[in-house]
Amino acid sequence: MAGSAKLITKRLGNHDAHLVKLKVEGVIGNDVSKQVTLINTALKDKSVKGMILYVNSPGGAVTGGEQLHDALVKFSKTKPVVVSMGGVAASAGYMISVPAKRIFAFNSTLTGSIGVIMESPDFSGLLDKVGISFDQLVSGPLKGQPSMVKPLSPAGQKMLQGLIGNFYDQFTNMVAEGRHIDIARVKELGDGRPYSGQQAVRLGLVDQIGNEEDAKQWMIKTYHLPTDIEVVTLKKDKSENWFGLGGKSIMNFSLKTIANQIFYKENENFGGILAIWHP
Repeated sequence: MAGSAKLITKRLGNHDAHLVKLKVEGVIGNDVSKQVTLINTALKDKSVKGMILYVNSPGGAVTGGEQLHDALVKFSKTKPVVVSMGGVAASAGYMISVPAKRIFAFNSTLTGSIGVIMESPDFSGLLDKVGISFDQLVSGPLKGQPSMVKPLSPAGQKMLQGLIGNFYDQFTNMVAEGRHIDIARVKELGDGRPYSGQQAVRLGLVDQIGNEEDAKQWMIKTYHLPTDIEVVTLKKDKSENWFGLGGKSIMNFSLKTIANQIFYKENENFGGILAIWHP
């Protein structure tokens, strides 16, 4: 295949019709450019007849989820996508699933958790106790909001809640369009809670209980593909990190985020508002 994306494959011929498999595992960061390139490269390859998207992610950065979602929407307009969910496919992990023609999950899969979150620690009370004060000079009353050294002001809270509401509207619109569900119903379901795969099927957020092989067989039957069609996994360069934490736990992610905030260290892969299942 042409392009900078590296496809490490085992297929025998370069021009045989095949499906591709994209695995999204672990926390999703902001920088998903390499994954988007892989998707776009597979879209341009005429021998690729569709994609199996395996999702085992609690979500992550809204921006990363948006980019993957949009790339998969573009792909699905030309070639079918089917999703196979693992143990968890929640929040941004669910966001990237909704462009699929059909979504499979296990009964025990945790999915849904439609919503966004922004957290900012306030250490002002602790600093007062140890006798440390901060002077903060800002160009406007909302420039310093949120702040770790001062409580969030009512105006700051209103401003940030407005941002959260805007991102939430974008998320619910993605679900409504991808799943063909009325937006009011999506918002009714999208109160942030996770659902089991069994519950999600009943609510219309997931189509069917099944595994990856079930997803493949559905693709073959629905689109009249050869029964022995090969599935080629799209893989990253081994030296590169896909999703920022490479599948580390939510606990480690939360601690890393807090540490970055404490030391004013901008984390380019996780900065901003999150769409993540937050146990």
